[in-house]
Amino acid sequence: MFRLSVVVMAAALLGACTTWDLERLQETEPTGTPFTQALAKEYQTFAEFEAYQMKDWIDQEYFAKKGLRAAAGEVVAPEELSGWDLPEGKIDELAEARGRLIGALNQGGRRNHPEDAAHAQAKFDCWVEQQEENHQPEDIEECQREFEAALAKLVELVEEPEPQPAAAPEPAPEPVTYMVFFDFDSAALNDGAMAVVGLVEDRLPDYEDGFISIVGHTDTAGSAAYNSELSMRRAEAVREALTTMGVAPGQMSVDARGESDPMIATGDGVRSPQNRRVAITVK
Repeated sequence: MFRLSVVVMAAALLGACTTWDLERLQETEPTGTPFTQALAKEYQTFAEFEAYQMKDWIDQEYFAKKGLRAAAGEVVAPEELSGWDLPEGKIDELAEARGRLIGALNQGGRRNHPEDAAHAQAKFDCWVEQQEENHQPEDIEECQREFEAALAKLVELVEEPEPQPAAAPEPAPEPVTYMVFFDFDSAALNDGAMAVVGLVEDRLPDYEDGFISIVGHTDTAGSAAYNSELSMRRAEAVREALTTMGVAPGQMSVDARGESDPMIATGDGVRSPQNRRVAITVK
């Protein structure tokens, strides 16, 4: 009924050849969604064609009004066939085409592919308008051909699988520290110590650009100077074992703290198995 009322109004003004609404549309900056903005531009192009080339003042005014509604952010629908005086033999074909178009628009066409969706809708309306006039076969065929091509592209786009968000990267593993313990006044790695060193070597690949920090310690028995030297020998023994297992020297750092950083606080001169250690941190 909206289309018919516009036709009646436009017919009354036919002698004046008005393009008021088209001029308003040309001066309007479309608003709303990307789809309504693209649709306003499509209807402007269609109305300009009807006005300047076809001299069809009635239909240019009708589609200019439709463009203004789109420019205001309204999601105007493809033409309802009941509003047009169409040849009986073409109604079913146009209804089937409109159904396919509505399906593609509702399947994310408007939201995800606004320009392609707007183009397909405008070309459908072009086909309907030309089919009602039914006296220019070339123009009817051109609108139908352009609509089918535009719809085929839109259908292909909306049927493509939605890109899946990239999987969140696995969080980097937290640094882990292993302890190797030594006999009194010794820097030799016993079987238990070698087993722990093997665990360190196995764990290193879990870390991208993994790095190993090796820190030697002693208990408080003996002088501070001697203990500093002993803790370094212990750290070096661990580094040498890891190097033999294939760990690159550049992936390791060595430090010696002597008796200055005990695990268990004791007085001076105390033999403490817990403090005779090397801390190996993988990070």
